[in-house]
Amino acid sequence: MTSETSLEGASAANSSAAAGAGGNTWDLYSGPQRWTYLWVLFLVCTSNYVDRNIITVLVEPIKAEFGVSDAMMGLLTGLAFAMFYATLGIPVAQMADRGNRKHVIAIALTVWSVMTALSGMAQSFWQLALARVGVGAGEAGAIPPAQSLIADYFRPEMRARALGVFMMAAMAGYVLGLVLGGYIAEHYGWRAAFVVVGLPGLALALLVHFVLQEPRLKPEFAIPKEARESAWDAFRALARTPSYVLIILGLVFYFLVAYGALVFSVSFMMRVHGMSVSEAGGAYGLVSSVGAVIGTLAGATLTDLLSKKRGLPWAALVPGISLIISLPLQSAAFLADSVLAMMTLVLLANCLFSAAVPAMFAALHLVCGSKRRATAVAVALFFANLFGLGLGPPITGVLSDMFAGAYGPGEGLRYALLIMCIALAPAGFFMLRAAKHLEADLEV
Repeated sequence: MTSETSLEGASAANSSAAAGAGGNTWDLYSGPQRWTYLWVLFLVCTSNYVDRNIITVLVEPIKAEFGVSDAMMGLLTGLAFAMFYATLGIPVAQMADRGNRKHVIAIALTVWSVMTALSGMAQSFWQLALARVGVGAGEAGAIPPAQSLIADYFRPEMRARALGVFMMAAMAGYVLGLVLGGYIAEHYGWRAAFVVVGLPGLALALLVHFVLQEPRLKPEFAIPKEARESAWDAFRALARTPSYVLIILGLVFYFLVAYGALVFSVSFMMRVHGMSVSEAGGAYGLVSSVGAVIGTLAGATLTDLLSKKRGLPWAALVPGISLIISLPLQSAAFLADSVLAMMTLVLLANCLFSAAVPAMFAALHLVCGSKRRATAVAVALFFANLFGLGLGPPITGVLSDMFAGAYGPGEGLRYALLIMCIALAPAGFFMLRAAKHLEADLEV
């Protein structure tokens, strides 16, 4: 059986199970419609990552005002956000798998936008930490139902590219957070930065409500009550899928670098290369975003092409290979003596680093099944965020503080970042292992 034949067979079986009457949800929409919905979700994801990552460029001014250590800032940027983001993601995803996903997204967007704006009103470190917990709680309701909708809007052979476009919003949000946040913080203070990026999300929530379509409102695609899975049944089904478990492990180690090490990149440039907050945020944001756009689009296109022509396991092989190759480049960036050399290496590393992301989630959607899509994404993000985002920044901060005593704050942070980059090796290894099981676990 060819990969295309197995893909079509799994798709038909899956659609019948989900819809009862047969047919495919993606046949409901024209090309312009599905791309319009994708761009709305792109804006949602952009808002998500702006509000999540703006604190990256505000680390130094917040640290100076409240007089806290790198370890405490790691707690603020990592665990304070990830605690509720990870734990609320699964119950919210269960709601999304059973109900109207666009309503879940609109409510979540409203919550995190308000909490981001409130972050700018914090008068103490712990008030700010509490606000960040609220941001994490709101953002728990965004990515899983959004990815679930994308999988219903686009055919399986188009998903990597659709997810690639969607995930470019992560870099768009990251860059906006760095550039806009750095500019506002330098001219108006870090509190103003939180308020300015938080409030537009309220208008975006209205756009979600009035523009997006929920396929399940069509009677033929409504999931009957008897076909709905309990949370426990969904967890058991996913836990018995070897490729799904391996993809989660790959995501955990990927996030250790993406949200553990790289959250300190702007601080590293300020300490080691003597740049201001706006210079470091602008330079790193611009270069990393260019690499992310190139890598995401190239990785997604290559994944769809190789999966169709050479077999579905390439959805896991592409990220496995790219993550392993990116390790020496990312490490060399933190060893570079000049800003130009560092930015050149960051560009190359980000191309490979970003190429992995749409493929990893495209592989996940191939093996999770339609009736538990949001739950599958939420479970993956639970572990990835709890261990990657939740522990990555604190570990980096603790290592930085530990080495700073002997080598100074700049070199201490350099050694911490180099150690954290090693996590790219197991991330790639687990994706290569997932490729061996993917075709047997296929349930698109």
